[in-house]
Amino acid sequence: IFQDQTHSHNPHTEQDGSDFDIVKATQYGLLERCKELIEAGFDVNQPDQETVSLLHWAAINNRQDIIRYYVSKGAVVDAVGGELSATPLHWATRQGHLGSVTLLMQYGADPSHWDAEGCACIHVAAQLGHTSIVAYLIAKGTSPNVADKAGMTPLMWSCHKVTSLDPTRLLLTFGASTTMQDHTYGNTALHWAIEARNQLAVSTLIMHGASLDIANAQGITAYSLLSSPKASSWLSKKVLEKVAEHSIVSQKNTICNKIKGDKRLRYYSMVSTPFLMFYIIGMTLETGAPYTVKAAVLGGAGVALHLVTRYVFDERLVNVLPMSVYLATKFWFYLTWLVWLSPAMPLITSLIFLTTSLLLWHFFLKSWRGDPGVVKTTQDQKFRTIIELAERGGFDTQYFCSSCLVRKPVRSKHCSVCNVCVAKFDHHCPWVNNCIGTRNHRYFIGYLVMLVVMCLYMLYGCSRFWTVMCPKVNTSQHDFWQEMWMTAQCNGWVFFVAINATLHSVWVAMLLACQTYQISLLGMTTNERMNAGRYGHFISAGRSPFDRGRCQNIVDFFQLSCLGICRPDKTDWLTTYHIPTTVPGLVVNNASVGSNGGLIVGNGGSSSDGGATDEHRPLVGTANMAKLNDYPFV
Repeated sequence: IFQDQTHSHNPHTEQDGSDFDIVKATQYGLLERCKELIEAGFDVNQPDQETVSLLHWAAINNRQDIIRYYVSKGAVVDAVGGELSATPLHWATRQGHLGSVTLLMQYGADPSHWDAEGCACIHVAAQLGHTSIVAYLIAKGTSPNVADKAGMTPLMWSCHKVTSLDPTRLLLTFGASTTMQDHTYGNTALHWAIEARNQLAVSTLIMHGASLDIANAQGITAYSLLSSPKASSWLSKKVLEKVAEHSIVSQKNTICNKIKGDKRLRYYSMVSTPFLMFYIIGMTLETGAPYTVKAAVLGGAGVALHLVTRYVFDERLVNVLPMSVYLATKFWFYLTWLVWLSPAMPLITSLIFLTTSLLLWHFFLKSWRGDPGVVKTTQDQKFRTIIELAERGGFDTQYFCSSCLVRKPVRSKHCSVCNVCVAKFDHHCPWVNNCIGTRNHRYFIGYLVMLVVMCLYMLYGCSRFWTVMCPKVNTSQHDFWQEMWMTAQCNGWVFFVAINATLHSVWVAMLLACQTYQISLLGMTTNERMNAGRYGHFISAGRSPFDRGRCQNIVDFFQLSCLGICRPDKTDWLTTYHIPTTVPGLVVNNASVGSNGGLIVGNGGSSSDGGATDEHRPLVGTANMAKLNDYPFV
């Protein structure tokens, strides 16, 4: 979506063109023939029988060399022609030719000029989903809220005409208004998205906070349209949940509705539930009640949890629950050590456990609250990046993030949960509710190590407790399962804590082993290992260009200098956009690293002149372009 619609030049299909008139020569991109005719006296501003200028034909066919030549010969950049009274910039925009758009604007073309239907270039680009051109026009100063003759904004057109995520998301990122209404029908962008049954646009608008209560000229709100029975057949689950939530909030007349409509109360309910469930399960196992009573209590707790999950929790559960489970587990671990285990321990053991816990909390807080390496930029920097990339040949989604509107450093990735780009992105960890990247990855490894140590200490403490408090368990007369049963009977709470410590230590140790393998042996992040085939700088066998050998990989990761003995790589991954010179001459899929460390990518034979091919013939009869401005009623 951010690629310029430029087509490769194929010399085998190039025609001689010696007998072409100037219009046809322009359409086919025959620069020498055009020069010949202009030098022979043809007026560069002479329109054809459809009032279309030569610059129009050069623009619509992306003949950039011819555009330069015609402008140098005095061609009027904003000449109006065709049935729609459009400029060459309109024509280039309509076809998605970013190269011609940037070139014409460098020569002074005015993007705010209206065609016969009252549309500026940004409206045409939004109608046809040319996201790169929308971004470029906004970066050059066009307002994302500029209205056409009928009051339609680019966001309205995008929501009504384009079923992909962009340019709707891009316009919202640039601050496009979701409350503006067109002059004819009083519709907002959300009204237009609903009218078009554009599920992705509806979802995107609602997630960005678009109002459901604005009425159009007929008095119809977006909420009334979305809550109709017909709408449920094509709306996504998230949108339906938002609509239901809106209904509850607007009808807070019962206790249940007040609870369900209070987002803060629901959040604290999700946070506290793991604490409560851990206590209920552990205390139920600890009591001396009959097994039938215990089973009934646990079954009732399960039913209650199901009901609370269904009627109280919301879509934030997937992000809130993992970290809440972690905090609840650690809270009850500490309380268990204090109340049950410490009396059976030497003081030094408890002090070591406390020290371990302090280190664990240090690494946890750094992983949770620390900056993972978010790629930050100002609005002006975003504009400069867009203009620079557009005028240098177009956007590549591998190196430009259409969500954050930033140039992506190598090894970075956009996190859909945090909605930010993170340098040297490893993964998003729900257990710390944060991304793991270049600035907190080392702390995350420390967190995993200390978490395993703490769980092992808990198991050691439970073992000591059973030795002191349950002497009948430690005899050679019982097999393993009998000992487990007697241990559970001795103290159900401690047994439940030990089970949790065992499970946590196993899966955390497995995660730590996986991380260690990737860091030391592969020189990869988790994201790179999972998506190596999508990155051009990885060789076909999947080997990382950042792998410098297992020992050096560890030195680089932990930044170990060892009093000057080791030399760790000091690359700042927040500002590195090419593969560093640590691997000079490496040849990768469609790119190589030069001796200066720059990434050299093949252009696939593209030509700035956009030569014609068999698959894409020149546009030769598009003066009377199809009208796009139909205004269906909502």
